[in-house]
Amino acid sequence: MKNSRLLIASLASCLAGGGAVFAYTQYARSSAAPITAEKHAADLTRATTVQFPESSPQLAQIRTSIAIVSEIPLVEPLAARLSYDENLTVRINSPIAGRLVEMLVKPGDAVRAGQSLARIDSPDLGNAAADVEKAHADRIRKLAAYNRSKTLFDAEVLAKRDLESAEADLGQADAELNRATLRLANLNATRGRITGQQYLLAAPIAGTVVDRQANIGMEVRPDLPNPLFIVSDLKKLWALIDVPEQSLNAVSVGSEVALEVSAYPGRPFSAKIDFVSPVLDPNTRRIQARASLINSEGLLHPEMYAKALVSGKDGRKALRIPISALVSDGAKNYVFIESAAGKYEKRAVGLAAQNRDFAYASRGVEVGDHVVSTGALLLNSELASGAQ
Repeated sequence: MKNSRLLIASLASCLAGGGAVFAYTQYARSSAAPITAEKHAADLTRATTVQFPESSPQLAQIRTSIAIVSEIPLVEPLAARLSYDENLTVRINSPIAGRLVEMLVKPGDAVRAGQSLARIDSPDLGNAAADVEKAHADRIRKLAAYNRSKTLFDAEVLAKRDLESAEADLGQADAELNRATLRLANLNATRGRITGQQYLLAAPIAGTVVDRQANIGMEVRPDLPNPLFIVSDLKKLWALIDVPEQSLNAVSVGSEVALEVSAYPGRPFSAKIDFVSPVLDPNTRRIQARASLINSEGLLHPEMYAKALVSGKDGRKALRIPISALVSDGAKNYVFIESAAGKYEKRAVGLAAQNRDFAYASRGVEVGDHVVSTGALLLNSELASGAQ
């Protein structure tokens, strides 16, 4: 009987304890539900956003670039080199032998068509010019003598033999003047101005003096190996693009090209291919294509190296971002967008294409977004450590 009472008391105690535990659990659940929802929202925010204070040293390791609309290229970036537009470039040498006595321009000067570049003292030119003047004066004298003889002959005062002699003298004067004129013309000094025996070497086109291989006192002649001056219009340049054999099907005359140089990262310069060489270099297995571009701002310079992105013929466009901006979890690609100073938001992106330098996003990025191009892995690591 006593044992029965103890058993009944134990069961009652367990039931009471179980009821208390159940009641406490229900109370905890009902009171903690709003806190859990808020915590979940906060966790979600922390899972997609990284923010650093202004003094954080991590900010020094982060760089951004602006997402821009670009045509999707058909091939990987091609190596290119900028050069003068040879249709707007002249290499000027002295057409006569002589000595430079005055330099009138220096490298970097802008010149007009016909502007004098240098003064050359040339005894050969002086002798040739003097021969022309003497021959011309002699012809005038002999023409006057012939006219007098003709008048006297018509008046039957002069014999025909004397008229024929005067006529022969005039013919010789004409021949000598023609010889002297041709000799002066053979000096090819007609493009400049002649003052006595000095010749002013002139620029045949307007442009910039990009090179000068001349100094005062230098002896010059027409067959010098290097030009004295190079004048070019730098507002227009050529881009010489090396096209691998396997990429020839993507490059043709009329193709649009976006050029990038290391001096202006992230800024493309538009050009258009106007020539594709018909000859393949057997050593490099490449064909050279030539694109013309406008350099109105003067930012580009000959001999710069560039990357050339040849656009596809279908003209498809997407937002271009550096390939270094991408982070992946194996199934999706992400980028970090700087939404405010020191604040970076992780976004999933869809890619239309990518190559070794750039990715072309079809969604997830908008024009003008500041995409993290350097430091994306650091942000992803910070995000992962914060989530843990």
